[in-house]
Amino acid sequence: MLMNRRSLIASACAAPAILRSSLGLAATRFKISHQFPSGTLQEGDFRDRLTRMFAEEISKRSNGDLGGDIYPNSSLVKVNAQFSALRKGALDLALVPLSYAGGEVPETNIGLMPGLVSSYDQGLGWKKKPIGKELTDFLADKGVVIVSWIWQAGGVASRSRPLISPEDAKGLKVRGGSREMDMVLQAAGAAVLSLPSNEIYAAMQTGACDAGITSSTSLISFRLEEIAKHLTTGRGQSYWFMLEPLMMSKSIFDALPKNHQDIIMTVGAELEEFGRKAAMEDDVKVAEVYKKAGAQVYDLDAKIVGQWRDLAREATWKDYAARTPQSAKLLKLAEEA
Repeated sequence: MLMNRRSLIASACAAPAILRSSLGLAATRFKISHQFPSGTLQEGDFRDRLTRMFAEEISKRSNGDLGGDIYPNSSLVKVNAQFSALRKGALDLALVPLSYAGGEVPETNIGLMPGLVSSYDQGLGWKKKPIGKELTDFLADKGVVIVSWIWQAGGVASRSRPLISPEDAKGLKVRGGSREMDMVLQAAGAAVLSLPSNEIYAAMQTGACDAGITSSTSLISFRLEEIAKHLTTGRGQSYWFMLEPLMMSKSIFDALPKNHQDIIMTVGAELEEFGRKAAMEDDVKVAEVYKKAGAQVYDLDAKIVGQWRDLAREATWKDYAARTPQSAKLLKLAEEA
């Protein structure tokens, strides 16, 4: 029996958005989640800006067939639930630190392995090297597609005393940002707190946390200069580099026609240079922000970065590699990158 128009429309509404688009009934609009403050295309946290640029550009290149709605400040999905929601197809896209998925998929902690990546060139170089293919394939098997590779250097905001070298960590309560960074801090004599970056301010304000390690952009966006007296920057040198990609649900991606998939991946790749430039600018800007607020500002040198790397190699790299065969393979390829 042929379907009448009413039945056709009802079926389309129950089907994936791409079917509705192909019938000319609606555009495909993606829900894009992140935990960072809301801004505009021109102003604010660059990670929010990147998602807005992505939504605008895919709309332009698809003649309005594609689009996106941005949900900042964890307003759609809780921070640590984003990766799982992507895997299940319950969320379309999210810009989120890969290591936040470590509790669910321990191999993803490769995205914040202290001392492993020491420059933006090295991190962004993963994409075209065996480590990039292995990680991409692994995440695809878990139901997630990397759309944009975004790396960020990190620094330390501290309330009481500066945290520069490993010996400075002794006796402090520190937020590290990943299981492996926490292990390094514990090896250095610190107590650790596990919480997302948007909760560091409250923890430091109440005294539950003495120091927070996070990206330069988060050090600015979450206004930690209001309660910090010391800042160790990530400009020039850092032992803390984080992979914070824009990711998409593979089930949602696979349901799209090839031309729409191509638009998404092309725009995602083109935005990587914006991400790199903005992250590096924030590495410099953060020092200016904290100095203006009255904090003491410190930079790392190669010797201190080496101390952290040596500690990390013993305290965490071996542990990570021993967790699963896939972890061992990812670490080996990353060391070769």
